[in-house]
Amino acid sequence: MGDFFNELNSGHIEFIKKQHIFFTATSAQSGRINVSPKGVESLACVDNNTIAYLDRTGRGNETAAHILADGRLTIMLCSFDEKPLILRCYGQGRVLHRDEDEWKKYAPYFEPTGWARQIIALNIESVQTSCGYGVPLFEFKQERDVYKKQEDSLSKTDLEKKRKKLEIKYNLTSIDGLPTGLETESEE
Repeated sequence: MGDFFNELNSGHIEFIKKQHIFFTATSAQSGRINVSPKGVESLACVDNNTIAYLDRTGRGNETAAHILADGRLTIMLCSFDEKPLILRCYGQGRVLHRDEDEWKKYAPYFEPTGWARQIIALNIESVQTSCGYGVPLFEFKQERDVYKKQEDSLSKTDLEKKRKKLEIKYNLTSIDGLPTGLETESEE
């Protein structure tokens, strides 16, 4: 069953900082359940009750659609090195867009990037740790540099145009047709 906590403690935060990947899980009342892998360089522990990550434009926006529809969000990290551990943070998610005041509060936690679509913040209601004995050992090789290479190869204006084009094509609704909240931002 694991151990439950009301908030992150210093040991949890240190564990989070050492990981290279995390997973988000969301769902609406019906439709597909979404699980997404993310690079931990985009994750920040804001305080003991809040984690947030910078979400980049991609070929889907399920997390935002599910948070708008239902609110629930789980973030899971697991150790792939010698010391096994799984850490899950459960709570209510919030989607923060560039034109919102909260964006300004959270943006300094992340490296600036032209690919930033939104910030996802999790208000933690409970934290669970479990053994992780069933998670295999893996060695970390390196972060992928695809976003960085594309950003370096485009002017700021061209990158913004490309990001908005992708958002309009792939990010305005979920695969189940739920709105993601990007419509007004993408129609500028």
